[in-house]
Amino acid sequence: MKLPSFNSKSKQPKQRFNSQRIPLSRRHPALLQLLDSGVTIGSVLLCLFLLPTRLPGMELLGIGPNWLLIWVVAWSVKRSVWAGTLAGIVLGFLQDAMTSPEPSHAITLGLVGFLTGLIQKQRFIQEDFISVALIVFIMAILAETVFASLLTLPRDRPAEYIWAYYQRVTLASAILSSLWAPVIYYPLNIWWERMKVLESQ
Repeated sequence: MKLPSFNSKSKQPKQRFNSQRIPLSRRHPALLQLLDSGVTIGSVLLCLFLLPTRLPGMELLGIGPNWLLIWVVAWSVKRSVWAGTLAGIVLGFLQDAMTSPEPSHAITLGLVGFLTGLIQKQRFIQEDFISVALIVFIMAILAETVFASLLTLPRDRPAEYIWAYYQRVTLASAILSSLWAPVIYYPLNIWWERMKVLESQ
């Protein structure tokens, strides 16, 4: 005689909720493009909002990091010269809208995008963080020097005062911007590399 088994598993099928997410690679290309544009524009807006912000650890001699310059370097370092220049000019005009349009920041950030696009850093330097921090440091010095030169052109202010002030500003901006560069570069670089892989599939 067969005894009923108490350990037998119930034959009723288990209900599962289909909560699996669709991977990015299987999404529609137009949706991917929209998502990529959203992340890029969102990161620019974040840098714009951070520009006047002075949080603890983000200030040296009253100067904060040049977030837009960091973004232009992060964008331009693996793109063409013209893509970097255009990004620098657009972000320069956005900075002009927040600060003062004379002299225009589009000149300095456009120059930063142009020169960063010329650098083929992957041929010489292997470590991304060090190379990007070094590029940001050099570009911050260059941008502040060019900006100070543009301020002296109208000759309505004594040049010695402008240069004395910008010597302090340049060094503080270059140090802080290079230290904070990985905060912007690292997540954006990962995202853009992922988008590049998905677009090539």
